Amino acid sequence: MTQPINANRLFLASCFALITTAFSFSIRAGILTQLGTELSLDTVQLGTINSMWFLGFPISMILGGIFYAKIGPKLIMQVAFVAHAIGILTTIYASSYNVLLVSTLLIGIGNGCTEAACNPMIADAYTGNEFSSKMNRFHMWFPGGIVLGSLISKFMTDASLPWQAQIWVILVPTVIYAIMFWGQIFPQPKAEASSPVANFKAMLNPLYLFMAACMALTAISEFGPQQWVGPILAKAGASPMLILALVTGLMAVGRYFAGPLIQKLNTVGVLLGSAVFAVIGIYMLSTMSGAALYVAAVVYALGICYFWPNMLGFIAETLPQTGALGLSIMGGIGMFSSSMFQPVIGGWIQKNKTVAEAGGLVGDAADLAAGQSTLSNMLLFPAILIVAFFGLYIYSRKTQKA
Repeated sequence: MTQPINANRLFLASCFALITTAFSFSIRAGILTQLGTELSLDTVQLGTINSMWFLGFPISMILGGIFYAKIGPKLIMQVAFVAHAIGILTTIYASSYNVLLVSTLLIGIGNGCTEAACNPMIADAYTGNEFSSKMNRFHMWFPGGIVLGSLISKFMTDASLPWQAQIWVILVPTVIYAIMFWGQIFPQPKAEASSPVANFKAMLNPLYLFMAACMALTAISEFGPQQWVGPILAKAGASPMLILALVTGLMAVGRYFAGPLIQKLNTVGVLLGSAVFAVIGIYMLSTMSGAALYVAAVVYALGICYFWPNMLGFIAETLPQTGALGLSIMGGIGMFSSSMFQPVIGGWIQKNKTVAEAGGLVGDAADLAAGQSTLSNMLLFPAILIVAFFGLYIYSRKTQKA
């Protein structure tokens, strides 16, 4: 007798795998300043290390999407576990810049495998409104995990524990998801996922290409300020890790209750509103200091909350012919764009601090000015999205009437 598919256990295991991704994001953000000090790394080098996390992600996501129909989600998640375990352990014992590059790349590969396997697996296991709900609840655990990781990192940093001890924490959800996936039967890929060639042809649709460009901008709008929250807001009069926890906590709650909002405004309307709030939020973060930053963080969270799951949900619902490959490449584009901008952001911080010091500012004042100027640079990304999603909204209305 064939063992039935336990969709809910697979979903829960997927959530723990995404928590691993979230921990690797938030805890690394929390140790960034400490890492730079102990290993004598400048902001550009730290940015390059960050870029490896974002670069490994799209590499494995795209490859996973290409081979998903042939090898299935089980093998992809096995690769994810191996990459996560080796990457985490190598990071813990890293003593040089080059080793950190490799270890961070491996963690990124594990994270990408998680997305490549779990997104289409959820699409294969659930349908209709249940799929939309599960997709948002699955992606809830990225910000949800960042909340936990941020608070853990803050507690351990305040307790003067070494950064290596924080990295050990990432192994906990890694082991849990491996145990939960062990021995399970996975759903078979749907028909539209069976031909990568057909998927690729469907991806040549102008709508998909347009959304791919938007994905690059939504990703950097979300991950840019968050990944650099420590160096950017360290001297702004508020706790960077509490701000990160607040932002991602609100994102988790928003994604959990996303269903009614999407039904009322539709996916495109939600994306347009998100872009507006993202612009306002980043502007507030770049101009405020002290306790007011927590208010700015709330607005920013409302802006980026629905970007990632609804970009993927739009593709899955509107262009299902793109299959698992379409979802993987869409997510891969988001992470690749984030990878490319990490050293750029590090360079902005360095350049803006030089400008601030040339203007007579020193110490904390120079750091604050550099952080605020860097956030101002990031305003361009969601500003472009307002125009893009407004155009998509008009296009969608005309298409529905036709």
